[in-house]
Amino acid sequence: MTRHYNFCAGPAALPTTVLERARDELLDYQGRGLSVMEMSHRAPEYVAIAEKAEADLRELLAIPANYQVLFTQGGATQQFAAVPYNLLGAGGRANFLTTGIWGKKALAEARHLFGDAHVAASSEANGHHAVPRQEDIVLSDDAAYLHYTANETIGGLEFDYIPEVRRLDGSEAPLVCDMSSSILSGPLDVSRFGVIYAGAQKNIGPAGLVVVIVRDDLLDRARADMPSLFGYQALAEAGSMINTPATYSWYLAGLVFEWLKDDVGGLAAMDAINARKARKLYAAIDESALYSNPIDLRNRSRMNVPFVLADERLDKPFLAEAEAAGLLNLKGHRSVGGMRASLYNAVPEAAVDALIAFMADFEKRKA
Repeated sequence: MTRHYNFCAGPAALPTTVLERARDELLDYQGRGLSVMEMSHRAPEYVAIAEKAEADLRELLAIPANYQVLFTQGGATQQFAAVPYNLLGAGGRANFLTTGIWGKKALAEARHLFGDAHVAASSEANGHHAVPRQEDIVLSDDAAYLHYTANETIGGLEFDYIPEVRRLDGSEAPLVCDMSSSILSGPLDVSRFGVIYAGAQKNIGPAGLVVVIVRDDLLDRARADMPSLFGYQALAEAGSMINTPATYSWYLAGLVFEWLKDDVGGLAAMDAINARKARKLYAAIDESALYSNPIDLRNRSRMNVPFVLADERLDKPFLAEAEAAGLLNLKGHRSVGGMRASLYNAVPEAAVDALIAFMADFEKRKA
């Protein structure tokens, strides 16, 4: 069997050791005579799996005790609705920083549901090539929270700072972050946030699971008309098991957390690896006459590296030859075109080296 290098933006690469362990346990989990896939979520064996996954995630991110960790469903996109439902119960408006497609979708959903939302700052004017600076953020007087997307997966635009969230009167509003494509890529100060949410299919595990980290004091701010399955407080009280959760995705996420702790050595070590991978690829792009990346240097994403070829007629040959070389899923998102290499945690450094070598050879042959 040949494993190729997978640069997909999501569902993304998973660590080989995780897949191998899941394979070995697929039919018979630790001698129980059944698969985790077949196991009741109420069974003691599964409860132990779920509790260990949460404990390992808390350890990796140093999550403070006054935060709940929820394992829920619906994708990060469902949180575009769940967040305002959970945080607008006391009135006020949702505030947004919009730096790309996902931030705009979150804004649109809040407006669709509740009619009004305030854009505190946007990168629209610069073509989403640089994030707004802290001094450009202006919250509304009635800001209930500020939402932003830490890393725009499609555009390859990443915040280089955590926004401070103060209304004009000096009071603080909770900071909400869609961290789907950057969570677990390095250390994080969770205490700076009111809510963090992340779809699993990039750095956590397979699709079908969402991790939500929410501060305790925000659990009682929900609207009365909120769908019950969206409720953070109800999910916390039920141990994320109001209904049958995405059990197998949760189990696999737990294996990824173990891999990060035991094989990688924690998030500081992962951070160094990710920095090295991204630095190599951006250097290859910048030194080339064929490839280019438009993002401001300080906001270049480490997880998603978009690039274009100087002659778009070479796009199809590039993709065909890359796939033949075992370099998969390099086509850019349909909304922007070009190429995109996603360098999530499970993408090995050897994959980046192979991509750089292919890019250099392709340029030499096509120049």
